[in-house]
Amino acid sequence: MNMKYQAVFFDLDGTVIDSLRDIADAVNHTMRHFGLREWTAAELRPRLGWGAGTLLRSVMPEGTSEDDVEALLRHYKPYYAVHASDHSRPFDGIVPMMARLRDAGLKLAILSNKPDTAVQPLHDKYFADLSLLSMGERPDIARKPAPDMLAYAADRLGVDLRRTLYVGDSEVDIDTARNTGIDCACVTWGFRTRDELLRAGATVIVDTPEALERYIMK
Repeated sequence: MNMKYQAVFFDLDGTVIDSLRDIADAVNHTMRHFGLREWTAAELRPRLGWGAGTLLRSVMPEGTSEDDVEALLRHYKPYYAVHASDHSRPFDGIVPMMARLRDAGLKLAILSNKPDTAVQPLHDKYFADLSLLSMGERPDIARKPAPDMLAYAADRLGVDLRRTLYVGDSEVDIDTARNTGIDCACVTWGFRTRDELLRAGATVIVDTPEALERYIMK
């Protein structure tokens, strides 16, 4: 089959995994440990996408020192690595859709700003049978929206990055695809609304995994 794309790279949180509850639980576990106020999942939703450090900075008072943020991260990261899959699950239809893309010959990757220590348990639990590459934030590769993670994945998978589609659910993902110079498809079942995606510059928006599959395979 002569398709436009050789590969499809997916964001993780809000795109293939419904992870809001576990992220909120980890944030609030950290807040309680330091005697700080807790946050609702609805309050945290628009703050997600840029990685754990940015998330924790966003819930701290203005002027919080980097040393204090690092202290929060040292508590948050190991706790979340253990509890990242307590309640998180793939969105309905995602895994079967990804399997069909794989069977059609497309290379797949999941690329996240979540710490890699939390990404790998989720990969092992839900995506190990898909023969895809999963990676999270690592100290040696710039996190999204920099293009570095996508370029690394394309090299690992032996695909032409220019023939790769990036799929996400937030302005971070739109900026990532733009910075990489590749196409982007945005999903509406994640952490941003359709209107928020449009305001961020989304040009392709899909409402179901089946609609995403049709777009990729057309």
